[in-house]
Amino acid sequence: MRGSSVFLLSFEPLRPFRRLVPVVLLAALAGACSSGSAPTSYDLSAPTSRIRGAAGVQVLVNEPAALQTLSSQQILVKDASGTVSFLGGAQWADNLPRLIQTRLINTFENSSQLRGVSRPSSGAVADVQLVSELRSFEIATPSNEAVVEISVKIVSDQNGRIVNGRIFRARTPVAALDAPNAARGLDETLSTVMLDIVRWVSGSSLPRREEPGDVSQAPAKEQAPT
Repeated sequence: MRGSSVFLLSFEPLRPFRRLVPVVLLAALAGACSSGSAPTSYDLSAPTSRIRGAAGVQVLVNEPAALQTLSSQQILVKDASGTVSFLGGAQWADNLPRLIQTRLINTFENSSQLRGVSRPSSGAVADVQLVSELRSFEIATPSNEAVVEISVKIVSDQNGRIVNGRIFRARTPVAALDAPNAARGLDETLSTVMLDIVRWVSGSSLPRREEPGDVSQAPAKEQAPT
């Protein structure tokens, strides 16, 4: 019995250690997986210009709808056959549709005379909404061009009717098929498209909500002489 008790005592301290072994192995594996360098993140810019028109209008800019391949942070490359791949070691600073929504709002703020521009989640009351679809945002090979295509509709916020719609496209040559040149080319191309969108919206005839108390009064009828 004494020998048995010594045997149990000698192995009792090992039980907690054996429970820690899987944890140590998992930590080591996680460290090995994370040892690779993090991808470089690239942001998109919001251009500035002087665009007249649509003064006093309030606009809500929705996040663009997009296919799954475009609803990510990956930088896309598409060849002539339509095969899609991604540039390794690089990514956008945020989910691409959300990033484009933010930069389009910034472009309106930088360039237009709109009364106000925001996203629907802000709770702001608007005259119109911009509903869009991101159709292309990639480097096309073998031509090595940055390609951006966005479909945009102006929708009355009061009754949901489509006021106007247009597809915006632009292409920019890319010097080399690497992350810095690809990001720069796509950024420049998007800037061209966003300024075109701002000019188009600012030059459109947009419906407006009536302000409280802004009710036009009919002219008083002349009274017949008594």
